[in-house]
Amino acid sequence: MNEPAFQATSAVSARAARLASIPSFQRVNTHIRKSISRRPGQADACDFTFGNPHQMPPDRYVNTLRDALTPQHDLWFAYMTNGEAAREAAAESLQRLLDVPFRPEDIFLTTGGFTAIALALKAVADPGDEVIYSLPPWFLYEPLILEAGLVPVKVTVNTTTFDLDLEAIEAAITERTRVVIVNSPNNPTGRIYPPELLLQLAELLEAASARIGRRIYLVSDEAYNRIVFDRLRFHSPVEFYAHTLLAYSYGKTHLSPGQRIGYLALPPTMPDREGMRPAITGLQVAMGWVYPNALLQHALPGLEKFSIDVSQLQRRRDRLMDVLGGMGYRVHRPEGAFYLYVTSPIPDDEAFTESLARRDVFVFPGVLFETPGFFRISLTANEDMIERSLPAFEAAMKESMNRSER
Repeated sequence: MNEPAFQATSAVSARAARLASIPSFQRVNTHIRKSISRRPGQADACDFTFGNPHQMPPDRYVNTLRDALTPQHDLWFAYMTNGEAAREAAAESLQRLLDVPFRPEDIFLTTGGFTAIALALKAVADPGDEVIYSLPPWFLYEPLILEAGLVPVKVTVNTTTFDLDLEAIEAAITERTRVVIVNSPNNPTGRIYPPELLLQLAELLEAASARIGRRIYLVSDEAYNRIVFDRLRFHSPVEFYAHTLLAYSYGKTHLSPGQRIGYLALPPTMPDREGMRPAITGLQVAMGWVYPNALLQHALPGLEKFSIDVSQLQRRRDRLMDVLGGMGYRVHRPEGAFYLYVTSPIPDDEAFTESLARRDVFVFPGVLFETPGFFRISLTANEDMIERSLPAFEAAMKESMNRSER
């Protein structure tokens, strides 16, 4: 019996292969491997890479999870979709923060901010539609966009202020544009976009939607909207543009990225949100039951009552800015999130971060965020790491200056 003839093809789908080949993916994996390979047995390593915790979680967080673990009825750990108590707590919290009367039925619980963004993209955009976002970005926007069958369109920000470049966004809009992503407070720059800029963006998107004959949606990535320094007032795009989908993650608020819970929220000003609700809930199932686990949903009303110690993050920011600035580093002052985005002393930011790594200080180079010439420091490193890293930052700066003088 003759064997069937098969066309010689890869076992991996074209979509999966394309995702794996994204430069930011490859670079992140390379830097992770380098960092991990140097850390075993090195208690003095200073990890400023991911926003991971480097101190024990607060008792209040642990106790909130422990309380939620105790069953109150036989269905405590049964299938859960969008839990009513969790939605109500999230809506009330958003109203306090933004003074916008969100409705519980417009809160869609997700397994963290990743899924909230993916859910938003798939809810409003079809394959082939374009998604605009600004550089430097969170480095996983592109994979999420490509996985949804959409087309990433990248524009740069003003690298002096790190504000959105509205002219660049307007120039990038075409008849295929469906979504613009905005991230404030921004990762990696820490910039909080001022209300006048968000108002101008809203006016731009309204005019562009009318011009191209289809609605352009704004996806507001607000994973850090509770992490704001210097008593600043955070403003969300939902205050200015009705067609905004808000993505949020509790993993940043409580510095617990391994406990995956967040949500996608529709503001009450969105005209077509009633039609969106069944579509979004359908996607929550079809994307692989992307609801948070029952335990985290039960815990959410308690988790909404507190956050990590933002004042501690601000002290770390101020300490590093003062000392690094004295060494000659150019440091942009972040207004929120928990990162410093620092200008590299030499154009080759990967070479510079490698010089820090040789001294057991690990940071992310700007190329991971598609803006060479910078590097990112995570303020979630503990105080001991910060103090131990300072001689390495000073030595790396001196090495760079000596090279430039040759």
